[in-house]
Amino acid sequence: MRKELEELKGPTRLRIADSIREAKSHGDLRENAAYHECKLNQSRLESRIAELEKAVQLARIVERPEGEEQTAHLGSKVRLLDLEFDDELVVTLVGSFEADPSKDLISIGSPLGEGIIGKQVGSEFEVAAPAGISRYRIVGVD
Repeated sequence: MRKELEELKGPTRLRIADSIREAKSHGDLRENAAYHECKLNQSRLESRIAELEKAVQLARIVERPEGEEQTAHLGSKVRLLDLEFDDELVVTLVGSFEADPSKDLISIGSPLGEGIIGKQVGSEFEVAAPAGISRYRIVGVD
């Protein structure tokens, strides 16, 4: 989150400011679609910066409980076997703010995350998804 915050407050903020200056140079701001789009992007950026600053301020490091090395917790990298397709996937359990399924960062509050959390290697569980019920087995926890 800190890296993203640095990127947004530095290069991204400067790039948007440059875009606004460029759009202003095109004349009448009332009918300048590029200017209004740049201002909208600036508003979105500032909202994201505020969200990240609050998240960083409230963030806590969560330690794994002693003796539970094979149990999935927040921060665990979990290897799953999809029992329907016999396909293995690796996901990392994160908080909802950090979740990004495209990078295999799964929120502990998502249906898959809720199915994994607290389970041990060898456990099987089901997850209700829009496409139907999916069944998994935990084959590893790091």
